[in-house]
Amino acid sequence: MNPFKLIGWAAIALAVISAFVDFQYWGLILLLLGLVVGISIAVEDSVRVMVTALVLASLSTVFNHIPEIGHYIARIFSAGGIFVAGGAMTLITRNVWNRFKP
Repeated sequence: MNPFKLIGWAAIALAVISAFVDFQYWGLILLLLGLVVGISIAVEDSVRVMVTALVLASLSTVFNHIPEIGHYIARIFSAGGIFVAGGAMTLITRNVWNRFKP
């Protein structure tokens, strides 16, 4: 199995755990994992990853309106958005570098 896929599965597990366990560095850990996984994302998937990061970040709070479990679902999707945003930032950085490299 691809090590980047293992990191992705670990990030999904951490996103779920972060909804139930308070730890102030979950966001940092997920962002760093996303930055690493972003290295393995193909250029043709750039738009898909960036749109996914934007949608997860902006729509995750919609679940807060569901009684009892909505807060947890929102936190899971928000944490997933942080992870995907890290991958998107790696893609953006790579695209800028390729455009302006000497």
